[in-house]
Amino acid sequence: MVEHDAFSATREAYDAAAPSYAQLFCDTLRERPLDRAILSAFAEVVSASGDSQVADLGCGPGYVTAHLDELGLAAFGVDASPAMIELARQAYPGLRFDVGSMAALDIADGVLGGVLSRWSIIHTPPGELPVVFAEFHRVLAPGGHLLVGFSASDDPSHPTQVFDHAVVPAYRWSPDHLAAMLRKSGLAEVARMVREPQPTDRRQFQEIQLLARKTWPTQGQ
Repeated sequence: MVEHDAFSATREAYDAAAPSYAQLFCDTLRERPLDRAILSAFAEVVSASGDSQVADLGCGPGYVTAHLDELGLAAFGVDASPAMIELARQAYPGLRFDVGSMAALDIADGVLGGVLSRWSIIHTPPGELPVVFAEFHRVLAPGGHLLVGFSASDDPSHPTQVFDHAVVPAYRWSPDHLAAMLRKSGLAEVARMVREPQPTDRRQFQEIQLLARKTWPTQGQ
């Protein structure tokens, strides 16, 4: 019940904030060369696998989904907020956007070359995160890649920290702890990008982007 209530609260909060959120963040990639670089690397490794279909989970108003499309990926977006999806469809009518939950994706097993989760896990209660990671693993093809972005915890004794988000309370994570959770879900870390907070950042948190790959089944599986 707690997790369901948290999901409903997050969806309703983003529905209410959708227009202002879309306006505030529509040009965010233009100001973030490191983010563009990691997205380009993600697009390259996904394309190299031979399957360019990618789900942008927690896509919001769709600007990152559109960027992935520009990088040559067959990208589509999924978000829990119907208002966000409506804005994305209006802004990018040539792309696919679906309302859905990361914990129960309406996507077949093993069909994706890539999954992008760009700061979309931050509102997931810690107890539910393994369920979300299991879904990421399920929809990825063997050898497919996940790129997950989040804010880092700064207290080694607490792998998860709650912080006041502008829309709804959110969580920061220890990068090593999160990487270990991914590994338990069959998603092996390939690389990570660490961005230190800048004076102009709204939040003075270290930002982490982890690139992971779905491990190939062992013989006999």
